[in-house]
Amino acid sequence: MELLLARWDVFAHEHQLPPPFAPNGQPWLAWLLIGGRGAGKTRAGAEWIRAQALGLPPLAQAAVSHIALVGETEHDVREVMIEGVSGLLAVHRRDERPVWTPSRRRLEWRNGAVAYAFSAEDPESLRGPQFGCAWSDEMAKWRYAEATFDMLQFGLRLGAQPRQLVTTTPRPTALIKRLMLEPANVVTRAGTQANAYHLAPTFLKGVLARYENTRLGRQELDGEIIEDRPDALWSRALIESCRVAAAPSLARIVVAVDPPASSGKRADACGIVAAGVTSDGAIYVLADETVAQATPTVWAAKAIALWRRLEADALVAEVNQGGEMVRSVINEVDAAVPVVAVRASRGKWLRAEPVATLYEQGRVKHAGMFPALEDEMCDFCPTGLSSGRSPDRLDALVWAIASLTFTSRTQPRVRGL
Repeated sequence: MELLLARWDVFAHEHQLPPPFAPNGQPWLAWLLIGGRGAGKTRAGAEWIRAQALGLPPLAQAAVSHIALVGETEHDVREVMIEGVSGLLAVHRRDERPVWTPSRRRLEWRNGAVAYAFSAEDPESLRGPQFGCAWSDEMAKWRYAEATFDMLQFGLRLGAQPRQLVTTTPRPTALIKRLMLEPANVVTRAGTQANAYHLAPTFLKGVLARYENTRLGRQELDGEIIEDRPDALWSRALIESCRVAAAPSLARIVVAVDPPASSGKRADACGIVAAGVTSDGAIYVLADETVAQATPTVWAAKAIALWRRLEADALVAEVNQGGEMVRSVINEVDAAVPVVAVRASRGKWLRAEPVATLYEQGRVKHAGMFPALEDEMCDFCPTGLSSGRSPDRLDALVWAIASLTFTSRTQPRVRGL
């Protein structure tokens, strides 16, 4: 039974196995497995790496000695790709399981094959090593996607034909769209329901009831790449044109908080976004630390931690919903934090329009990638988000940029936005 269950090619879904040839008729160079949440992407990636390390046909012709494992962060590589329930350690039989050495960030098989763990937050760590194959997970969420991908390509130089697998929930990033169109690559797709047998029935019932046929559901459940809404204030192309690897020296930094009106399971998220401005007026978005369904003490602590980490000048908090409670909660966590209270007197669309104009003028840059925030930006139109939910991340972004651009360090003009 163990031998039979180890035959991944027998039990895998069709989307979890790569086509034999690319559209150009040649063996493929990159395989993109695009799927919804829970579609079996991690299991497919782990099984493919297992086959490469051990030289198991039909997924591999021979064993690959050096392998790259690249995730969004070191934590994701370890907790999902290696130690996860569908990760590399789990898919091997006991007698063939590799040895994982966290301190060296490497997996070693008995036949001498070695896999090295890398974080997309540190593209330079890929400079130097060389590999025969690679597995990149959740590339659409990588902060430095282009730089990390480029460094990985320079290292894929061992063997007769180095190959790579990309497993990701789709987002219409420039890199993902470009890879899908290249004739040397292959793409397989699947929605969440394709793997329903291995998912909790209550999960499927709950997420389908809430997100089915919504823009977010089509992306996260059906695995579709959702393009821009024609009436949205931002476009993917606009955001990509504003992206930089890092921010320069900043004259002022703020952390903006858009508190939820309530707490509990049905509460909106608490938007927490940081931005800074240079001496010549250029604005850089630095972080999105938005937290969902959190108590006031939790989101206040999260915002203050970001304020401390960035050594920010002020914490800007909208007080329409909570009034002085917002300031009180923040002061209870740390009374030394300078809180600038702001109050909205116009609707979200009208407040966001001048900020979108700054993007079009090239005056705002994104220092890295903020996938969830950027999804809201490209989905925000006069009627709100397509999901009907509150644009909490976007609200916090607008307050941060407005406090750096349309006001001085004092409060009165912010109140009029």
